[in-house]
Amino acid sequence: MITVHHLEMSRSQRILWLLEELGLPYELVIHARDPATRLAPPELRKIHPLGKSPVIQDGDLVIAESGAILEYLAEVHGVQAKAELAGLEPKRGSAAGRECRFWMHYAEGSLMNWLVMKLVFTTIPRQPMPFFVRPIARGLCNKVIEKLIEPNLERATAFIDEHLASHTWFAGQAISLADFQMCFALEALSSRSTTARHAPHIKAWLERVRARPAYQRAIEKGGPVLPQA
Repeated sequence: MITVHHLEMSRSQRILWLLEELGLPYELVIHARDPATRLAPPELRKIHPLGKSPVIQDGDLVIAESGAILEYLAEVHGVQAKAELAGLEPKRGSAAGRECRFWMHYAEGSLMNWLVMKLVFTTIPRQPMPFFVRPIARGLCNKVIEKLIEPNLERATAFIDEHLASHTWFAGQAISLADFQMCFALEALSSRSTTARHAPHIKAWLERVRARPAYQRAIEKGGPVLPQA
């Protein structure tokens, strides 16, 4: 039995979605964020030294990092996947294989960096500080967001939306691991960028994902992907 250590409102939603798609039985252990810091609780360090989520346990194996977990699940447990999921790992060297590899890396290597930066710089002015410092902090953070972060998010949005204009799923016409890896990033992008929220092909892709029964079951079990407005 696979055990998933799931941190609320985190990347581990990717893992729940794939497990639901594959129809694999699993035990879900939900960890709440620290209410003050919004960080993972210290007990996760008992599962893995990094103390991060997601982490899965499958027998004697303990696996961290969402991309590595997705690949493990597809390699070990995806062999008997139904026809629609047969392309989870497209053939190496194929066009779909190259696309899948690119988007698997792009999600965390490029896109999430800017999304995390925006979250951090949006949050800083709301932290406790002397009243006379707050306007300075707000001004500096707004400048970083305006001059550095937003232009990069807008460029990313245009790039992704153009790709999805000619691809039903990220690696082509069949769903692949790239879609599971990109999902959290696009949920966050759509939440934090007005431009992305109205990008037609990103919006259509998210609607396709959200309409999948397995995705809905993952949300029902693991909770919302992001904080509710």
